[in-house]
Amino acid sequence: MRSLPIYETIYVIIVALVCLRIIYDTRSTTKTVAYMLLAIFVPIVGILVYFSFGINYRKRKIYNKKLVGDNNLEKKIQDAIVHYTLHNLERKNPAIADNKELARLLLKDGSSPLTANNQVQILVNGEQKFPEVLKALERARYHIHIEYYIYEDDETGRAIEEVLIRKAKSGVEVRFIYDDFGSRSIRKKMVRRLRDAGVKVYPFYRILFIFLANRINYRNHRKIIVVDGKVGFVGGINVSNRYVNKPNEPNDLFWRDTHLRIEGPGVLYLQYLFLADWNFCADDHLEPDSILFPKAHILSSKSDKLVQIAASGPDSDRPTILYSLLQAIFLAQEEILITTPYFIPGESIVEALIVAALSGLKVKLLVPGISDSVFVNAAARSYYSELLKSGVEIYRYQKGFVHAKTMVTDRKVAIVGTANMDYRSFDLNFEVNAIVYDEAVATELTNIFYEDLKDAEQIDPIRWEARPWYYELTEKTARLVAPML
Repeated sequence: MRSLPIYETIYVIIVALVCLRIIYDTRSTTKTVAYMLLAIFVPIVGILVYFSFGINYRKRKIYNKKLVGDNNLEKKIQDAIVHYTLHNLERKNPAIADNKELARLLLKDGSSPLTANNQVQILVNGEQKFPEVLKALERARYHIHIEYYIYEDDETGRAIEEVLIRKAKSGVEVRFIYDDFGSRSIRKKMVRRLRDAGVKVYPFYRILFIFLANRINYRNHRKIIVVDGKVGFVGGINVSNRYVNKPNEPNDLFWRDTHLRIEGPGVLYLQYLFLADWNFCADDHLEPDSILFPKAHILSSKSDKLVQIAASGPDSDRPTILYSLLQAIFLAQEEILITTPYFIPGESIVEALIVAALSGLKVKLLVPGISDSVFVNAAARSYYSELLKSGVEIYRYQKGFVHAKTMVTDRKVAIVGTANMDYRSFDLNFEVNAIVYDEAVATELTNIFYEDLKDAEQIDPIRWEARPWYYELTEKTARLVAPML
């Protein structure tokens, strides 16, 4: 028997060591198998792909998000958060009464308080969002905090830029975080203009050529605005012209998205997330004070919506957003309505939806009919058969591209945020979702969902199963590498 040449022996040893590293380091069994197959069957390139995209940074915290240096003070704050949340859990609110376990999960896993006395406004598309954003920015007295995955140097971006510059020159503290990959169009000219005007601007995770692939993989996908610690915006809409649908320009692709405007104590956790991100990327040491975190009696709005924030990323111990979505599905008793542009959810979400549908709940999923990624769409379709067989209704949006990331359960809980229902949002991206425990808000979002279904095509389960075999083969092949997308 011919012995392997020395260089082949060395390569086999390297592949074996890489596979052991993958087994030890990767939480998801599906991802473990995908990366091992890649490392074994795609020589050299497969190993490079793993080290560029596959390393589990949840085990190697990218940054420490601890804002309070004094351990005694931190314990007092944590105790106050727990006491405040438990008090709000006892409110006579049907939405929270049926979903206490979800609120407790976010309290225990992310120290996210359940806040009361909030005003919540659903903003449909950029046409509703950006006028509200501009109004809020104009009213800023102390500070403006803005953090975006995509911020473009176009008409929409420059309209906000003009207000930021004017406010900075008038003495308002303006801090701006942008993702260095998603917002690459503003890196040079706009960033320079903002800095020259006194706006403090930093990329979240600067892309350096030598670390290019790895840093692109861990993206800050959050979209957060906080004004004076009192008014906040969060949701799926980035800052770009594409999110504004203009009736006089019918040839442009219609962009369907959802955002929230929150006023009240619910904004404080958005503020906390921003400041943790800011201290990391700006190498700053901002700590809580009465300007950044106004007292509850100052924040109380005329409304009484219960709001809680779910956030996770490579800095968190667990995939909090994934867990919160699973818990919301488990707690639903009648209806689950999901809108997502990218549906590569993994087995846990799929099985939860199947169990819900088989248990008699109405489960409806709205996904794009027109997508910006053929490959991702193919991977998503690989999940449809098992969902359809269990009774899940799947609709494909036809009017344009649906980019909203929302879920409503039982017309009681409304979830709106930045997280797609895919591996990337659950494991790799820095994401944030707002959860509103309120029948009026949840009913409004439910009505919006059913309006969207009027512009969607329902998949017929029988016709779907009758598709040519090579469609299914292509989709399952795409699904095999989906954990690496």
